[in-house]
Amino acid sequence: MIRNVIGSVLAVIGAAGAVASPFQSWYDGRHGRDYRVEDLFNGITGTSSDLWVSLLLPFAFAALVTLLGLVLRSRLLVALSGLIVLGFTILWMVRQGQRSDGLTLNSDGTGIGLGVAAALGGGALLLIAAAVMSGRRSRGGRGSHRYVAGDRAPERYGGYGEYGDTGQVGQVGQVGYDEPEPYRTHQYPPYDAGHPPAGSTEQHAWDDTREQQPWTPPPEPQQPPPDDRR
Repeated sequence: MIRNVIGSVLAVIGAAGAVASPFQSWYDGRHGRDYRVEDLFNGITGTSSDLWVSLLLPFAFAALVTLLGLVLRSRLLVALSGLIVLGFTILWMVRQGQRSDGLTLNSDGTGIGLGVAAALGGGALLLIAAAVMSGRRSRGGRGSHRYVAGDRAPERYGGYGEYGDTGQVGQVGQVGYDEPEPYRTHQYPPYDAGHPPAGSTEQHAWDDTREQQPWTPPPEPQQPPPDDRR
C-alpha cells in the first residue's frame, strides 16, 4: 500500500515534468513546442510547429499512459510511459546534435536548456515509480491459494490432493487424499482367568486336564456363628 502511494506520487511528478518540458527552452532558447514530431524522424529544421503536433504530443500521450497505469496499478504501463518520454528526448538529442554538429551546454543560456533536463528527469522518475510500486495483488491476498479442481501443489510440499466428494483431510506428505479406513471392531473371546491363549500348546494340555478331572461345585459360603451374648 505504501509503496503504491510513493510510486504514484513519483509518477505524477515525472509525468508533470515531461508535459511541462516543451514549454521551456530546449536548445539555444528554442522551446520544445517549436519542434515538430516529424522532424525527429526526417531531421530538424527551422520551421515552427503547431502545439499539438510538436514534442508536446508524445509527452501528453505518455502522461495519459501514466494515469491509466496508476488507475490499474500497472507497473508495466508506468514503465512504458517513462520509456516513451526518454525515447523521444534521446531521439531529439541525436537529431539536434546532427544539425548543430554536437550538443553544447553554456553558462550564458545557449545550448541545451532546462526543457531537456525536465524531460530526462521526468522519464527517469517514471521508471523509478514503476520500480517502487508493488502493483496489484491477487484477490486472496499474499500467500493465499484458491483451490481449483485438479490442482496440485509441488511434490516437495506433499501436494494438495483431490477432495472429491468426501472432503476428507489426508496425511502430511501424501499426494492426494485417501478414503478413511472404516472403524474395525475386534471380536475377543470371553475372558477366562487362567485360561491359556487359544490354539497354543498350553490350551490343548489345559483342555485335556479339565476333561480328566471331575467337576466339583464351588464351596457354599459359610454362615457367621450365632451371637450367644444377650
